[in-house]
Amino acid sequence: MSGPGFSHDLRQRQTQSLVLAPQLRHSLKILQVAAQDLRSVIQEELQSNPTLEELTPETPGLEKPAKTEEENTGSESDDRREEMDFTKEFEILGKLDQDWRDYMANAGGNQPYTAESAEKRQHFLDSQVSEASLQEHLMRQAELLDVSPPVLAAIEHLIGSLDDRGFLTQSPADAALQTGLPLEAMQEAHAALKTFDPPGIGSLNLEECLLNQLDLQGRANSLAARILRDHFDLLTRRRIPELARKLGANPDDVQSAIEEIGKLDPAPGRRFTEDSNRVVEPDVTVYKDGDEWKITLNSDYIPRLRISNTYREMIAKGTLSKDERDYLRERMRSGKFLIDSIEQRQRTIERITREILKFQADFFEHGVSQLKPLTMTQVAEVVGVHETTVSRAIANKYLRSPHGIFEFKFFFTTGYEADGGAAVSNTSVKELIADFIAIEDRSKPLSDQEIVAKLQEKGLTIARRTVAKYREELGILPSNLRRDYS
Repeated sequence: MSGPGFSHDLRQRQTQSLVLAPQLRHSLKILQVAAQDLRSVIQEELQSNPTLEELTPETPGLEKPAKTEEENTGSESDDRREEMDFTKEFEILGKLDQDWRDYMANAGGNQPYTAESAEKRQHFLDSQVSEASLQEHLMRQAELLDVSPPVLAAIEHLIGSLDDRGFLTQSPADAALQTGLPLEAMQEAHAALKTFDPPGIGSLNLEECLLNQLDLQGRANSLAARILRDHFDLLTRRRIPELARKLGANPDDVQSAIEEIGKLDPAPGRRFTEDSNRVVEPDVTVYKDGDEWKITLNSDYIPRLRISNTYREMIAKGTLSKDERDYLRERMRSGKFLIDSIEQRQRTIERITREILKFQADFFEHGVSQLKPLTMTQVAEVVGVHETTVSRAIANKYLRSPHGIFEFKFFFTTGYEADGGAAVSNTSVKELIADFIAIEDRSKPLSDQEIVAKLQEKGLTIARRTVAKYREELGILPSNLRRDYS
């Protein structure tokens, strides 16, 4: 059954589930956090939960594990089994996942980005007291928006696809294809993201980034904006007399406008990474052992936990008051749920990695040139979860391969079909373009149209404007600025 009533009922069920089971929020956080950061999350729980303890080689009884719940007898063990059974919680988590699938398939119109949400965002910015990563900074703003679940999921995906400059690494159309989310939701998400702080974030290129900053300053119709919008190529070559002639403006005014543009931030995301010397630690390693590919998860940052036998024995003695007993049982339950959530996180990451290994077998054998188009929808269908779960699971995570360390999201890309029927990812196309330009004759550099012709020789039919976009994303100048006149 579909219609407005269905959407409202579904959203209500989602909200009720989260209110009834707040631990599920923590479970989703465990899934999303990177391996390096997981230890600090676990340490917070260790400090606040006296019934949890970290296992070390010196932990008493480590070689002789405590009895399982099934081995215990008596009424107390029956209570304990009930306390430690999280079937219902994980069923709710699965149901939420299915609700997302159903909601996104049936959701109606999108809610607009309102002045109220902008005010909420500003309140958040004014109360910001601690440093955050770019993604955290943006996600906190996203959580204050009054938008539909598909749009929020789209914003989350776009935030995850930003590069260090704060630019999108894929168009909203490509992102919609990759995630299976509606194009309208992705476009609304992009429009909302471009209103976030810092100004210029979420742009597709430098021109859009600078124009967006002027727009947010109320300078969308200024001379500087006209230069960016209509004569960006002349700006990059600082052709002031020609700009003045084409714009019908005084050269001094053009010079002032260029100086105004020079004060804008060409990479708004960099302020969040300038002082960061963090070393990337892969969450997963994929390697070849003989003829067999193997997967190893990084568990170095994940403490081994268990519920303390001391508190179990205190409850078993029956000397505690009802309030004390209830408190310890709640803490034990919370601790066991954390342990189970960590195990579920590792299983989910391993299953996703295994599917990536299957889909991208040629990449692992031969390198980036053999990367195939792959969407989160494809992996989600095999793993049996929604695309948003895959998106959370791969967020902030890295994979070590024989060809280097890559972000998980690197393996998810749209692509093209070659004349022979083989699928080729846009990442592989970019590598081909980079290879063509690397060996070109610098006295006669390849134009974008000539690159189109070379790609056609490889069986790939790609529009010139797409080649230009990929070249810009690679940070390669146009042919007239690559020419060597010496």
